[in-house]
Amino acid sequence: ENISDFSLNVTDCTQVVVPEEVFFTVAAAGILENLLVLIAVVRNKNLHLPMYFFICSLAISDMLGSLYKTLENIFIILCKMGYLTRRGDFEKKLDDAMDSMFILSLLGSIFSLLAIAADRYITIFYALRYHNIMTLRRALVILAVIWTFCAGSSIAIALFSYEAATVIPFTILFPLMMFFILCLYVHMFLLARSHAKKIASLPTSTVHQRTNMKGAITLTIFLGVFLCCWAPFVLHILLARFCPHNPYCACYMSIFHVNGTLIMCNAIIDPMIFAFRSPELRSTFKKMFCCAR
Repeated sequence: ENISDFSLNVTDCTQVVVPEEVFFTVAAAGILENLLVLIAVVRNKNLHLPMYFFICSLAISDMLGSLYKTLENIFIILCKMGYLTRRGDFEKKLDDAMDSMFILSLLGSIFSLLAIAADRYITIFYALRYHNIMTLRRALVILAVIWTFCAGSSIAIALFSYEAATVIPFTILFPLMMFFILCLYVHMFLLARSHAKKIASLPTSTVHQRTNMKGAITLTIFLGVFLCCWAPFVLHILLARFCPHNPYCACYMSIFHVNGTLIMCNAIIDPMIFAFRSPELRSTFKKMFCCAR
């Protein structure tokens, strides 16, 4: 907030403020939608597959992102009303906890997308051995490792967030992981056609390959939405750390509330993609809402 106040003095850009009602509405919608995805996967035994477990991991990350923005806005409102002081010890610990939740949400989303991408890659290029390679137990171990690493990293980064040695690796991780996933995509789509020709003689290969490519396209949509929603906020962190006094940087930081809203919009869009692209999830949602047989 000090950076935002200073930016008004060095730039003519007016700070864009999103109404608090919009924040809470979008955040609540994101939490409820992702909670429905988790309930649908738990209730439908046909969805107890590694791919859907990775999707649940992404849903949990989205929920954490929405919860972080909700708690942050409540914290700001209480500060404005005088119930909390910005420099108190309790408020400092609360702020560190919220920062840790934000970092956990970002890292969880990145590694969940990476796990989904790897799962799609194995499905397409090792279709006949997929169930031996990606077992349910192995998927759970992967998720346990991912969330343990993300939790430890989020706590460490939140505690030492004022050190450049901590901020730089964190901000580098975002484009690095996105580049790695992009390379995986390029390799996946370049070889998909030749791989399809090799297994064209199998009776179920056409349907199976079409299903796998549909999953790859769904993952592409996930990645595009993730970049559009998270990249502006990550850029804001970089600018706030390395050029807070530059007028152009300050002008960009004046849309901080908009960038925060984009994060919560990601939590709303992802479940819609699940429901639109997955017939099994659509059927489960219909049974949940309509009580159909």
